[in-house]
Amino acid sequence: MFVSISTTGTAENPASDLGFLLHKHPDKVQRFTTAHGTAHVFYPESGERTCTAALLLEIDPAALLRHGRGKGRSGSPDLALAEYVNDRPYAASSLLAVALRTVFRSAMKGECPHRPELPGRAMPLRIVLPSVPVAGGGPELVDRLFAPLGWQVGATPVPLDESFPEWGDSRYVRLELTGTLRLADALQHLYVLLPVLDGAKHYWVAPDEVDKLLAAGQGWLADHPERALITRRYLSRRWSLTRLAMERLALARLAEADDREAEEIDNAVPDTPEEVTATDLTTDLTTDPSTDSGAVLPADAAATPVHPVQGSPTTGPESISEPEPGRSTVTGAGAVTSAEADGEGAERGESLAAQRRTAILAVLARTGAARVLDLGCGQGELVGALLKEPRVTEVLGVDVSSRALTIAARRLRLDRMPERLASRVRLVQGALTYTDARLKGYDAAVLCEVIEHLDLPRLPALEYAVFGAARPAAVVVTTPNAEYNVRWETLPAGHLRHGDHRFEWNRAEFTAWAEQVADSFGYTVAFEPVGPVDPEVGAPTQLAHFRLTEPAPTTVKTAGTTATTDNTTTDNTTTIDNAITDRTDADRTATDRTTATDRTDAPSNDLAPEGSAHR
Repeated sequence: MFVSISTTGTAENPASDLGFLLHKHPDKVQRFTTAHGTAHVFYPESGERTCTAALLLEIDPAALLRHGRGKGRSGSPDLALAEYVNDRPYAASSLLAVALRTVFRSAMKGECPHRPELPGRAMPLRIVLPSVPVAGGGPELVDRLFAPLGWQVGATPVPLDESFPEWGDSRYVRLELTGTLRLADALQHLYVLLPVLDGAKHYWVAPDEVDKLLAAGQGWLADHPERALITRRYLSRRWSLTRLAMERLALARLAEADDREAEEIDNAVPDTPEEVTATDLTTDLTTDPSTDSGAVLPADAAATPVHPVQGSPTTGPESISEPEPGRSTVTGAGAVTSAEADGEGAERGESLAAQRRTAILAVLARTGAARVLDLGCGQGELVGALLKEPRVTEVLGVDVSSRALTIAARRLRLDRMPERLASRVRLVQGALTYTDARLKGYDAAVLCEVIEHLDLPRLPALEYAVFGAARPAAVVVTTPNAEYNVRWETLPAGHLRHGDHRFEWNRAEFTAWAEQVADSFGYTVAFEPVGPVDPEVGAPTQLAHFRLTEPAPTTVKTAGTTATTDNTTTDNTTTIDNAITDRTDADRTATDRTTATDRTDAPSNDLAPEGSAHR
């Protein structure tokens, strides 16, 4: 098994610098022990103009047989079927990928203490592998995998027997890659894509392979047009691992677009399994036989309220029940009392989160909305409540956190939900500050306790994505009333209700913002308090109900500037599939719902005028 890496240089940048990058002296032949044999590194040529480093991997047949015996964690079933006659000692596969990582570990990490300027430098490279197995696709597949990474690909099929050309070509190709890249990137490409071409691994694929894949694919895999195929084949078609990897890749793209760390975005649920399990058990969903289609009902009351976008467990004001019977939950036009909206809910001491859901459902009922968007759906509390409504025929839950969506799917029991009911709900990953074509055409959208989790300069982007691009017929927005904070005895003066809140508005500020949005995008807006109304400071939550009055304009006034509204694009997202258990190989391809689209012309996040309500 053989691979050579060549480069050219000049007097200023000699080709022999390759030895520094690989941490292997050109004048020495070095040997390294691997799990299945011995790797030899040597330099056929090393000079100022040209330099070539070669790795020869000698496979130990006895070690290969010993590690490949049996199935499961003890080895690969492929090797067990062909223990004595196989191509593993000769064809570049996962064995060579592991050897590259073992021998050139520092080079793959981009480390070079003696010449720290070298790893970041792109250099002309030529990589040759005489025999590479390609499982399905032939040279065309090789080109699809390497060409998007900047390589010029030469994949020449190897005939079965040169003496008998009529026998045709084998499944092996002679691979030659040329391009100007960083050496670390080139090695990472080989480490990931050689097992992908082969289509089989010589070792058991455990969950830690997801981390290895994402580490080696950092900076290129998330944007690769064949990332779904690469992920699936690298992980040996294990659907549960593939789904996890695709979710994390989608999150990485969203984080990169927002110029943030993935951990900052995907912070919706606790990391510890104990906390997640406790949340899941206390808020699980059960089937209510009295509702249509076996709709699910949230197990009420005991759950700690969780914010629908960030999903962080809410403490203090947000989790306190408001047992004040007789107060109006929704007032104004079409107002209903708490008893009318939710039976005797106020007398039972409903939490503020439950009262918000009751108010939102009442507004949606007045609009007659059948297809509803839950933007920032978090762990699915409102989604579950919407599924109780026979009027609602479709619910699309959107959240940036893949962990929150996974928990929402588990709490909603999507894997056990009746088919008729499951057809009414989808959970997808996406950022609300970017336009998304999938959000168009809905009767209503809900932003329940969402806007206050955005930095103020990013609000215009959300306004455009929801009101300008998606343009539902109705939009319901709820947000805390900052004036009411003085009524929370446990909330220190000057503090916000939640650690992730970027701001909290008083009633005048929220009214000014909502009216500006309505005027800019052709909506009317009405306001309603949610929760017990204090005569001095109002209700703890304020709700704005937007109704579309105009067709989509050619231009809209967004914070003092004119912006064209016909450049809606689709964000790269990952669908959280309703069936969350492992499937057979035949099902995996059919249910891979990951879409690969590019985000362009995203609205500016810095369009708010001086003196506007949300500045």
